[in-house]
Amino acid sequence: MQYEQGDPQELKDKFWTALASSPVVMLQLNSSPGGAAPMTAQLDKEANSAIWFITGPGNRFVTGGPATATFSSKSHDAFARIAGELSVDTHPERKAALWSNMVEAWFPEGQDSAVLLRMDLGEAAIWSGELGAINTAKMFLGLNVRDEIKGGYAEIQL
Repeated sequence: MQYEQGDPQELKDKFWTALASSPVVMLQLNSSPGGAAPMTAQLDKEANSAIWFITGPGNRFVTGGPATATFSSKSHDAFARIAGELSVDTHPERKAALWSNMVEAWFPEGQDSAVLLRMDLGEAAIWSGELGAINTAKMFLGLNVRDEIKGGYAEIQL
């Protein structure tokens, strides 16, 4: 797939839409690159420069610090690498607003048994490409699709 410079705002919008549809990222502390783990991002539509995670108090991410989140959309047409700063968010109102039945399933003891982490987002690299049904079929047959599939790429500030 060949990536050309894409429209940054269009790629940013596509990223947020894809993340809302499938909010799982691989999260890692930069001080521990081998310690990446899947985490579900909690999104706030009013805050497009931060994402949140809910975890247990003993989780290694609670230490915070520089972090990287890696994302692949469910349809595999949007990808991102996001740099940011991870910290504990002590605002009970924010935790209550992000709490859901899905989160409750992991923390049946309630909100007091979980820690809310905030990742303030910095620079991001976003890739987007549309395979389409014909090119997907060609790939399964081993046919060259390199020149037919084009995608966009941008490095942006989230």
